[in-house]
Amino acid sequence: MSELRNYQSRTGQAQSATMIDEGLRAYMLKVYNLMALGLAITGIAAFATFQLAVSNGQLTGFGQAIFLSPLKWLVILAPVAMVFFLSFRIEKMSVSAAQTTFWVYAALMGLSLSSIFLIYTGASIVQTFFVTAASFGALSLYGYTTKRSLSAMGSFLMMGLFGLIIASLVNLFMASSALDFAISVIGVLIFAGLTAYDTQSIKESYHEAHSSEASGRLAIMGALRLYLDFINLFLFMLRFLGNRN
Repeated sequence: MSELRNYQSRTGQAQSATMIDEGLRAYMLKVYNLMALGLAITGIAAFATFQLAVSNGQLTGFGQAIFLSPLKWLVILAPVAMVFFLSFRIEKMSVSAAQTTFWVYAALMGLSLSSIFLIYTGASIVQTFFVTAASFGALSLYGYTTKRSLSAMGSFLMMGLFGLIIASLVNLFMASSALDFAISVIGVLIFAGLTAYDTQSIKESYHEAHSSEASGRLAIMGALRLYLDFINLFLFMLRFLGNRN
């Protein structure tokens, strides 16, 4: 009888572990799908904006408005405001509202990033995107599969990120090419590390969701984190790999 109870206990634990594993895979797949759709919206919005802004190699009236007039600051700062709004308000939003806000944010980011088509050739942008996608995939896979805790690395990377922001602001006034190169190198390293760290953190957050509503909100925030890692990794790599027009 004792052996039967032990067998039943082990069977129940195995079935529970299998259910959790399947639930985790579904949760992570949802996170990646949301992130990928966000990137697709950003790419489409960026290219469409560029097409409207440039005609026959010259800026149109729309292009002059968003790239040269004071309106450009609204284009630049709108995504920043939106990401803070989503981060602080998501707990009070429904899943559908949070998801819609994420799509709007991705579109605004595309509008803001459309200027890269003025700076870099289309071929180098596409090439850098695929290099970034391959790097991101490998780093995210490591973060998902590793048994090593990356929490200590995460704290170090966040401090590095704040330092990177300060250095970037300083270089706006100094315009130092050496400092710009250092910022680019450090930026790639920081967001490479954050990709692995955030993936592990998102994976662990699955166990914190106690309802489908909470799980949905966590998936959106996880997608936002990975989306930001990808975008920033792409932009810093573009500084190295991008061929300027």
